[in-house]
Amino acid sequence: MVIWIILLAMTAAAVMAVLWPLSRHYAVARQANPDTQFYREQIAEIERDLARGVLLPSEAEAAKAEAGRRLLRATGLQAEDAFAAVGEPALRRRRAASTLALSIIPLLALATYEIYGSPQLLSEPPGARMQPQQAGGTNLLGAVADIEAHLAKNPQDGRGWEVIAPVYLRMGRIEDAVKAYESAIRYQAPDAVRLANYGEALVLAKDGLISAEAQAAFEQAVKLDPSAPKAQFYLARAAVQDGQADKAKAILENLLASSPADAPWVDPVKQELAALGSPQPEAAAAAQIGPEAVAGMVTGLASRLETQGGTAEEWARLMRSYAVLGQREKATDAAKRAREALAQDAEALKTIDSMAQELKLTDAQP
Repeated sequence: MVIWIILLAMTAAAVMAVLWPLSRHYAVARQANPDTQFYREQIAEIERDLARGVLLPSEAEAAKAEAGRRLLRATGLQAEDAFAAVGEPALRRRRAASTLALSIIPLLALATYEIYGSPQLLSEPPGARMQPQQAGGTNLLGAVADIEAHLAKNPQDGRGWEVIAPVYLRMGRIEDAVKAYESAIRYQAPDAVRLANYGEALVLAKDGLISAEAQAAFEQAVKLDPSAPKAQFYLARAAVQDGQADKAKAILENLLASSPADAPWVDPVKQELAALGSPQPEAAAAAQIGPEAVAGMVTGLASRLETQGGTAEEWARLMRSYAVLGQREKATDAAKRAREALAQDAEALKTIDSMAQELKLTDAQP
């Protein structure tokens, strides 16, 4: 309300600034009468002639009296005919100008404000115009910011952490997703789905490696719900990493037998079984493409490290790749070769030992 009072006062001041010069008395007072000006100059000239001695005092007085009478007569006529001097047409023009000023100036101001101003700003919450708008009216970044602000004030809201965790995954914020799932588990009752999602986030954070922490989460999920499909699927992959192909096949076959035919995880399970050599003809062709391509890349990395050497991180990646493919003997051998190549670098050896411990390569321990 205050802003409108201020705007009204500013508009009134602008109108008065326009109307004051058009005031009737002001306009008349400012008009110069050539007759009165002439007689005033004539009297001044008589005074100068008297001072120079051109006129006698008596002559000067007579001349001044005559000029004075004419000046008074001219002044009287001006007072009587002042409004006539302005003239009715001129007066009408001034009145029209005043009316136009009173109406046009406020309208022009409002129109300018509508075009260049922000009349809707007061009706929006602070920061609303700064939030990026996305298709369908969904403001993902704004929603995430709101949830994060809520969780900052209520860190024990387990449900809030569980809601934001998958959003972090879609945004590629894997580490944040892991922390969110940890908080969701900490502040809520144990749940198989929640634990499986947490384990999956840990796997993504390790580039596909199923760490001991992730495996423990999947095992706990299966204890709570023996039919949990995601947990069983990743436990089968963990068995492959540990070199237990038969165990992995048994887990996957049991999962496939207990799943509906149209379950979304059926095709990935069949592909995993085909990669392990289990007879699944309808999925075998598609499944063989992925492992062969991965194996080719791993072989290339191993060849380069053997001939040209590399960093501790590259050797650790080779060890992890072998473990993911279930080739634990090669992973152990890669760890040994890495220690030989990096024997003079204490920090690099710590990286290799840490990866060997994470992969549970007991034969590769120093």
